[in-house]
Amino acid sequence: QVQLVESGGGLVQAGGSLRLACAASGRTTSSLAMGWFRQAPGKEREFVAGISRSANTYYGDSVKGRFTISRDNAKNTVYLQMNGLKPEDTAVYYCAVNPVVSSLSRTWDYWGQGTQVTVSS
Repeated sequence: QVQLVESGGGLVQAGGSLRLACAASGRTTSSLAMGWFRQAPGKEREFVAGISRSANTYYGDSVKGRFTISRDNAKNTVYLQMNGLKPEDTAVYYCAVNPVVSSLSRTWDYWGQGTQVTVSS
């Protein structure tokens, strides 16, 4: 079992930045992929970014060039640096853990409870 706790969400103006963190416990995640998804009201859960156990990174098209995913295996933590935020980035952001990176949310094994990000125009 892996427990995931997200932090760092909040309210920010368009063009601003936020850094999300997700701390894992229960087992070491260095041999696992970690990722971020988001879900806005009335929409499906969307792949945002993923990082493999070898630190290869993958991004959804809507965030490429603005968001950066990173991990600190010593802290069992994954981060999402979000720059140039837009109102359409408003959503609940979820952290997830899986053996490999996948853009399909249904394939990920463990999930956090989510953190709200709201971008005002």
